[in-house]
Amino acid sequence: MIAGSARGTKLICPEGLAVRPTHDRVKEALFSMLTGRICGASVLDLFTGTGALSIEALSRGAENAVLVDSSDRSLSTARANLEKTHLLDKARLIKSDYLLFLQNADGQFDLILLDPPYQGEYLKNALALIAERKLLAPDGVIYCETEGEPPKEVTHLFEVLRDKKYGRARVLLLKEL
Repeated sequence: MIAGSARGTKLICPEGLAVRPTHDRVKEALFSMLTGRICGASVLDLFTGTGALSIEALSRGAENAVLVDSSDRSLSTARANLEKTHLLDKARLIKSDYLLFLQNADGQFDLILLDPPYQGEYLKNALALIAERKLLAPDGVIYCETEGEPPKEVTHLFEVLRDKKYGRARVLLLKEL
């Protein structure tokens, strides 16, 4: 953990887990961009993996987080990390395909974290459904991590607040138009 109530806690990331953890440098940059938006926020971490991003948000004062992943192993790891950081009471873990979750989600989120596998159309599909279902709260933001050019849905549906490359990773911060 970089900062907040769980600062210094080393999170679990089992070998062989098919996730690509966000590097500390990228996390630092992300949460620097989000200064003033975290405290009291409702967070959706759609491709949660180890839960590191939503745990960082909770550690920095987010009110609650919904962590969604289709992998039992990822959710088990995220749960262990939430327990280790004493943040489990602020989180809800959901095993679901991301499209099914978005199609049935209700309510809005102040911060949506999207760090899907780079290959495939996960980001494109998720952004389209988030916009269609109005899941982003007014003044809310979406964090996306991808590589290469972002899908056209980004500029058609959202305003790009930040677009920065960190090695292979491209980080976008978006808000609704």
